[in-house]
Amino acid sequence: MDDITRHKAEPALYREAMSRLVAAVHVVTTRGEAGRAGFTATAVVSVSDAPPTLLVCLNRSINAAAAFRQAGLFAVNMLSGEQQAVADSFGGRLGMNGEQRFSVGHWQDGTLGVPCLTGALAVFECRLAEVRTIATHNVLVGHVEAVTLGPAAPGLAYVDRSYRVL
Repeated sequence: MDDITRHKAEPALYREAMSRLVAAVHVVTTRGEAGRAGFTATAVVSVSDAPPTLLVCLNRSINAAAAFRQAGLFAVNMLSGEQQAVADSFGGRLGMNGEQRFSVGHWQDGTLGVPCLTGALAVFECRLAEVRTIATHNVLVGHVEAVTLGPAAPGLAYVDRSYRVL
C-alpha cells in the first residue's frame, strides 16, 4: 500500500473519487399542480423490502425540487442501455426544461398517476414517506406501492463521467 496517497476530503477531490463509482442510471419523475417534472439520478438505493422502500437523493438547486415535495408521489425509472437520450434529456444535457424533457422516450401514467417510462428495466412507483435535507440535497424516502418490470436487457450505468451499458 505504499503507492496510496491520502488527501483531505476537499469537494473537488471528493467529486473525482465519486466519479469512479459505478452507478445505475434512473430518471425520477412526478406529477403535481405545476405538471410533470423529473431529473436524472444515480443516487438511488434500496432501503428495505418489508415494506418495500427506497431512497433518492435530489439536488435542491434544480428547478423540479419543489415539485417532488409538493406532489408526494414519484416514480423511479431504471434505464436500459438504449435509453441514454432519456438520461441526457432529464440531466439537462439536451437543453430541455420542464415538460420538454418528456418529449424523449414514451411516457404513460402509472398506477399512482406519475409518469412511467415505457421500456424501462423497472419502474418503482412511490408514495413519499419522508424528506430529509442533508447539505445540498433532499433525501426522498419512498414507500414503493407499485413495481413494473420491463424487458430483460443490459442496463445503463455511469462511471468516470460517462455512460456504459452493462
